[in-house]
Amino acid sequence: MSEDEMPKDETAPTSIASATPAALASVDLLRAADPALTGDLALALLKRPDLPPEVLEQLAKNASALKSRKVKIALASHPNTPRHVSVPLARQFYTFDLMKVALSPRVPADVKVAVDDVLISRLKTVTIGERVTLARRASGRVAAALLLDVEKRDGKIVDGKIINAETIARETRVMRTALENPRLTEALVINSVLRPAASAALVHAVAQHEKWSCRREIRAALLRTEHLSLARALEFSREIPAPLLHDVLASSRLPAQIKDQLLRESHTSKVV
Repeated sequence: MSEDEMPKDETAPTSIASATPAALASVDLLRAADPALTGDLALALLKRPDLPPEVLEQLAKNASALKSRKVKIALASHPNTPRHVSVPLARQFYTFDLMKVALSPRVPADVKVAVDDVLISRLKTVTIGERVTLARRASGRVAAALLLDVEKRDGKIVDGKIINAETIARETRVMRTALENPRLTEALVINSVLRPAASAALVHAVAQHEKWSCRREIRAALLRTEHLSLARALEFSREIPAPLLHDVLASSRLPAQIKDQLLRESHTSKVV
């Protein structure tokens, strides 16, 4: 029998290049479930953006592979990892690993929000140095949360106010760093200054900030707070049309005497 007439072995393995997606998925499932799978092999597998969710779920059950911190991060960061896998996994991460996952361009938006929430819930437990780093490098949502961050472990609180000068300095350092975060948005700043927890230090810092104090919507928000100084309130109110200023001051927490003066100034300007 010639070589051309030899029967083909139908049981011969299919090459990777010619394998169907279903066949590849079966192979990947077997790899993901392999108890001998090393961290390096798992990382190589996770570099593939086309891995189906079922393979990623199986890998999440592989105790051997998950001994590697890098594998856990790569698994939580994969775009196809189901949310019910990635979010519980992220809760095991250290502070800066959480930040890394939340900033990864591969991570779905809803997972980023959930990871940010985990990170925000831990802010009171991390060191002042870590909070400064997060204020500088983390997502806009984390930076906005740090605008409201108050260090209370070393200072005493009396009637809701911090009386320890060192503690105030720490709060201001984190807050001012967060204001420089490039991911912080106007909407997040407005939401922060309007929160009941917003401190006088935050309102004053935003009102004097080179970037944020020039925004009309932020100026209107600052006029609704209770901490804006009279000088800044007068400056900001002059650029707001009288009807809008009345609406702003109607919901403002500024002292009554300041609101009255702003309204008088507005009326005088209109008459003139």
